[in-house]
Amino acid sequence: MKKAGKFIARGITLIVILALVVGAGGLFYFKSHLPNSVAGQSFPQIDGEIQVTGLDGTVDVYRDNMGIPHIYASTTHDLFFTQGYVHAQDRFWQMDSWRHIGSGELSKMFGKGQVETDSFLRTLGWRQTAEAELEQISPESKAILNAYTDGVNAYLKDHTDTALSLEYAVLGLLSPDYVIEEWQPVHSLTWGKAMAWDLRGNMGDEIERAVLLKTFTPEQVAQLFPAYPEDHPVIVNKIEGSITTASTLKVEQSAFNYSTLPLDDLAYNTSLLDASLGAWNDGIGSNSWAVSGELTGTGMPLLANDPHLSIQMPSIWYQVAMHCLPLNDACPFEVAGFSFAGVPGVVIGHNAKIAWGFTNTGPDVMDLYIEKVNPENPDQYEVNGEWVDFVTRTESIPVVGGESVSLTVRSTRHGPVISDTYDPLKDTGDPKDTEFEAFQDRAGVDLPEQYVIALAWTALTPSTPFEAIWGFDKAQNWEEFREAARGFHVPAQNLLYADVEGNIGYQMPGDIPIRAKGDGTVPVPGWTDEYAWTGFIPFEEQPYAFNPAEGYIVTANNQVAPNDYPYLITQDWDYGFRANRIVSMIQNAPAKIDIAYIQKIHGDAFDANGEVFLPLLLDADHASDLIPALDTLKNWDLQDRADSTSAAVFNAFWRNFLQNTFNDEIPERYWVDGGSRWNNVMRTMAENPNDPFWDDKSTTNVTETMNDMIKVSFAEGVAELQTMYGKDMSKWIWGDMHASTFRNSTLGESGVSLIEDLFNRGPIPTGGGEAIVNATGWSVKDGYETNWLPSMRMIVDLGNLNNSITVHTTGQSGHAYNKHYDDMAAMWADIKYYPMWWEQSSVIKDGEGHLKLVP
Repeated sequence: MKKAGKFIARGITLIVILALVVGAGGLFYFKSHLPNSVAGQSFPQIDGEIQVTGLDGTVDVYRDNMGIPHIYASTTHDLFFTQGYVHAQDRFWQMDSWRHIGSGELSKMFGKGQVETDSFLRTLGWRQTAEAELEQISPESKAILNAYTDGVNAYLKDHTDTALSLEYAVLGLLSPDYVIEEWQPVHSLTWGKAMAWDLRGNMGDEIERAVLLKTFTPEQVAQLFPAYPEDHPVIVNKIEGSITTASTLKVEQSAFNYSTLPLDDLAYNTSLLDASLGAWNDGIGSNSWAVSGELTGTGMPLLANDPHLSIQMPSIWYQVAMHCLPLNDACPFEVAGFSFAGVPGVVIGHNAKIAWGFTNTGPDVMDLYIEKVNPENPDQYEVNGEWVDFVTRTESIPVVGGESVSLTVRSTRHGPVISDTYDPLKDTGDPKDTEFEAFQDRAGVDLPEQYVIALAWTALTPSTPFEAIWGFDKAQNWEEFREAARGFHVPAQNLLYADVEGNIGYQMPGDIPIRAKGDGTVPVPGWTDEYAWTGFIPFEEQPYAFNPAEGYIVTANNQVAPNDYPYLITQDWDYGFRANRIVSMIQNAPAKIDIAYIQKIHGDAFDANGEVFLPLLLDADHASDLIPALDTLKNWDLQDRADSTSAAVFNAFWRNFLQNTFNDEIPERYWVDGGSRWNNVMRTMAENPNDPFWDDKSTTNVTETMNDMIKVSFAEGVAELQTMYGKDMSKWIWGDMHASTFRNSTLGESGVSLIEDLFNRGPIPTGGGEAIVNATGWSVKDGYETNWLPSMRMIVDLGNLNNSITVHTTGQSGHAYNKHYDDMAAMWADIKYYPMWWEQSSVIKDGEGHLKLVP
């Protein structure tokens, strides 16, 4: 996965700059002086006393042995002020780069090479939406944001450049004119938009379906995008309450000619954010489950969560504990868990009464509308037979060290036009092409003479998830938790709940559109109301569960509601392999469930692909020189453990198996990349050894079957392993193939090893894989290296909160060479944990620092 290191690779020849700086003997200076001298300038003070203007009273910040701050303050203002202060102490570079992403100002930090990305960000209008949100949030929420902002700026007042982070030493070479600005409340809100994009759901699938309809029949496309499997679990087995609104869902799509849509251009535009936020993959989601006291050894619930996000350095999460002393109506917060650096509050965690976790629901909240443009006046588009003007605004994109770039953004009633941010639209279908003619024969509607594509997305309507999160932070029971969830509009999450009274619960919130027609799976005409959004699923009719009869709740991005639920949430669920395995392990627990067993589930690496295809692979007739490799699979337990040779052999086969089966027919941009959808497609095809997709279209004199594909793919997989590691099979180790390298999210892929070595860490041998509970993703396209992962693991013991444990991916610190920069990475890879201290006495006993902030 390409990350934001492209920022410094574009437009600036970094090697030339470094050569000038380094000179004779300077290389040694750069490699030794920066880490040993400059890096330490940014390490935070964690002991003693600091006088800080703006506090109401004294605040105590204890750092435990993992560097995690536990804040004790007497007012709500001071609590969030200090959270802003410690975020800036440990992670300001991360905060600074994130706010430039959220505001579409990467060029302001990294130069003209980011103008294209900024143009797309400005077209989406995240900053504009966040500013509207800031105007409409409650006075209490605004006070939280203002206090947090004041805390960040209090730290910035006394620190700048390398005193903030080592990265600014490098940025000074690249962008010497860059000036660090004060934090603003809107910067915190823009990160909500970035996370909504990161968890956006099915827009890529919508584009891919339309592309594949150029080549395949609707029935073939349906085979490649199957329905959720009936043998995998849903989250809510029984819908509580009554559905008072009759469903208006009409899933039929118009016969539309997608051949001339500029879908490759559109896919490119939407991919521009991959560098900064990570590429979308259908495996990105999360696991969470709650087990009631009926099934546990303590008689009280256990709640587990591990959100799956792109691999990065530092961790996307910042762990923190925040305690009002005394706890009262004026200062009601007592909460511990995981926050985003740059945002006040705790996103996932627990307070004294309740615990909660998130997984991505993945609802279809994005639709692409083809808008008919007036051929005589390109400033107008059609709405129900009338021409109306585009809404336009002019954006000025500042470029560090250069001139600002002006951009005109057009919007329709559905949303921003995202197809023409850069180049004029070009038809991609050739009417003379026989493939085009064949598609046109199946389609009944032609595209307009001139058109653009607009994006309707719920995240572009002002609403912030953080008000709901601040409600979770202080909720005392299920009713208060649900009331807070009512305000969680986007990105919709599966909200898992447990409390100290012994209850477990689940709520799906969010603005999920009701469509007059269609199911959101392909672009639709926008010039009439035929495919309009007519409203949103009412909160009271959204799925929830409270103390279900099963005694557990499992969410893993699988289908939420049973098939008779009358509203469309999405057609593009994760296909439930992880959920199925977690449910199976809970149901088949050998004894009462305890924390150790939850850890075992977290680390489970059962590969369901092996369950289907290993017998077929072993039964195939292979060449004699492949038998030693085949023998490694005969006693395989189907676990993709880090130390497994069998897992290495099977996954090399699986990669080649997918490529050989589909890439001869699918356009290159959409070549198979793995994940739960393709796993489900393949296990269904295994029931038909003569399915047409098994045939290799590049061979004209033979029609291949599944067995042919198995044999050639195993041979190619073994050859690939020999190329990578030689013929000594003892060196074919899955953890080495699938290793995790944690790269700095901005400077870590500069292409200059001198820079990368400063900030990146790894590779670290890693187990797990795609559609596996230990969900460490890899790319069938690009290779086996881990590219997304469980970004943290948390287990909350509702019988004894101080007994809870956790880990996140790298370390608490964002400062390279700080001892807490990567001290969690090996623990994370080994499925190990550290205490998630709740009681102050435990924090102090395990402490490494006590800082007093005084007015």
